[in-house]
Amino acid sequence: MSKPKVYFSKTITPDEVLKLYKLSGENLSGNVAVKVHSGEKGNQNFLKPDFWKPVINHVGGTVVECNTAYDGARNTTEKHIKLIEYHGWSHYFKVDLLDAKGPDKELPINGGKVIQKNFVGKNIEKYDSMLVLSHFKGHPMGGYGGALKQLSIGIASSFGKAYIHGAGDPDKIWTAEHNLFLESMADAAKSVIEYFNGRLVYINVMKNMSVDCDCCEIAEDPCMKDIGILVSTDPIAIDQACIDLVYASDDPGKAHFLKRVESRNGIHTIEAASEHGYGSREYELIEVK
Repeated sequence: MSKPKVYFSKTITPDEVLKLYKLSGENLSGNVAVKVHSGEKGNQNFLKPDFWKPVINHVGGTVVECNTAYDGARNTTEKHIKLIEYHGWSHYFKVDLLDAKGPDKELPINGGKVIQKNFVGKNIEKYDSMLVLSHFKGHPMGGYGGALKQLSIGIASSFGKAYIHGAGDPDKIWTAEHNLFLESMADAAKSVIEYFNGRLVYINVMKNMSVDCDCCEIAEDPCMKDIGILVSTDPIAIDQACIDLVYASDDPGKAHFLKRVESRNGIHTIEAASEHGYGSREYELIEVK
């Protein structure tokens, strides 16, 4: 069986994102949802709408987001819509807050290790395929944020985020056993992949690489130099490739970045996802010049 392809370019421009998307070989069709991170108010590192404009326009997609489960500028529909407008997303694109109104849509997780259901915004029903745009960086809880986090926490509703964080108990959102939270993310991602029947493409951009997520209002500045853009139809392969590129880097800032990943056992999300079999940790990295 051939290894999944991960296309990689050291050139980080909006046009290069589109170029690599076209190399993926997947032509997303129908009503395309484009998952982005809208960026917390005050965050300086998130990737702005104009960076993603060529590829979003190419697929004719609707930018989708979901409310958060913690205090901030994105935890209610009213506040989140205002911030989306402030950050310019609705200036460039059609935007759909998937969980703007309840009830949530419940997706079954076949063979879930920790959780057996995933709660997402009901508006996901509008879409036939999904382009998952991820800013690869560190994360205060997950260790790192990439495609698997976007598929799980990113697409979960506000309640669904608390459910995943709490490993099935929303009341334990910040206190659940850590590895169970990581495994719950791998579980939740499986349900979204199955919902779209594999009609997804993943783009990870290794730029502005802080140890903190774009969900942090006060985030550390990037600690590593930019590495590049990766595109794949395999969410596990693309995240593993990003991790491998960090380890292979000669940037002295990687020690700080990897301390965040390793102290949170971030690789365990990839391990748990791999056990589900919806992707591969072995891949073919194809550098595009």
